[in-house]
Amino acid sequence: MNKKDLKHYKETLLLLKTQILNSGILKSKEDLTISSDDLSEEGDLASVTINQELSFGIREWELEKLRAIENALYRIDEGSYGHCEECDQEIKAKRLEKQPWATLCIDHAEERERENQRFSKAG
Repeated sequence: MNKKDLKHYKETLLLLKTQILNSGILKSKEDLTISSDDLSEEGDLASVTINQELSFGIREWELEKLRAIENALYRIDEGSYGHCEECDQEIKAKRLEKQPWATLCIDHAEERERENQRFSKAG
């Protein structure tokens, strides 16, 4: 991968990182508490619980994405960015444009997804 492409991906990753950090999703604490008003009716409590689970899921996804972005920035600095962790082939630009933190080529990403699905069905 040439220096121009690496610079582009690094800028993209830094922008994504900034967006996550500035979004407030990781800082918000509103959904961590349940008010006494919400405890009065079972339906309200169920609704609050569902909203909390959704918020936690979103927060978890954003944290995972942030870690993947940090990892990709590290790989840029060390010189391994854009290469599949499994086969060391270059990851296609089309994939990196959609998911600049990708660590696997499309073939190995699909293979891992199939393995994860088999594992989750077996468990």
